Amino acid sequence: MTRITYLLLVSFLIISCSKSGNLTLTGTVKGLKKGTLYVQHIQDTALVNIDSLEIDGEPEFEFILDIKEPEVYYLHLSKENESGYDDRIPFFAEDGAINITTSLKNFEGFAAVIGSENQMYWQEFQNMNKQFNDKNLDLIKGSFEARQSGVQEDIVAYDDSLQSLVKRKYLYTGNFASVHKDKEVAPYLLLTQIPDAATSYLDTLYKTFPRKTKQSLYGKQVKRLLEERKAN
Repeated sequence: MTRITYLLLVSFLIISCSKSGNLTLTGTVKGLKKGTLYVQHIQDTALVNIDSLEIDGEPEFEFILDIKEPEVYYLHLSKENESGYDDRIPFFAEDGAINITTSLKNFEGFAAVIGSENQMYWQEFQNMNKQFNDKNLDLIKGSFEARQSGVQEDIVAYDDSLQSLVKRKYLYTGNFASVHKDKEVAPYLLLTQIPDAATSYLDTLYKTFPRKTKQSLYGKQVKRLLEERKAN
């Protein structure tokens, strides 16, 4: 075998063995010295491992993933001898490059995800949704205290405020999904945030989605949800 033929064969083997995919996921877990990172997604209601990487000394990581369409994936850390640090970072996977920077001490809480358009809109929604959740907790606390004191007027006032807050959240979620109806995050929010909303409300929102969104993974799930409700 000539030297040139040998080099060509080696190059071919390297290319053949290298991973291919449409998403490059990179990042850093500050403070991580040893552990295993897993990329996961939900398949048939179960969380399934897609790929894994052993970390031994260097906190940087890279995954080359082949995804069929935009979908929420999870980066899971399993750290040796400290299971309390095990956690998952959800991110909206799609074609291109995504970078996740986080820390060992607060794996999910300190995570910064950039590179995905759906992720950007999802994060925008989450920032507002946190305000709804914080307000909801305050009202629940006030409602509990009102019931403890037995003041009927306060009990009714808190109940009304809680119902009003739920309506505001549902309207905000629906409006957000309608504004970003061309993104896969739109049907995902209907499924995860307001699945118990009135069928007519969800149906109206679904009908505004373009064909591309309706045929996405989460668009099909919204359609199935509506069909099941109408059948019952």
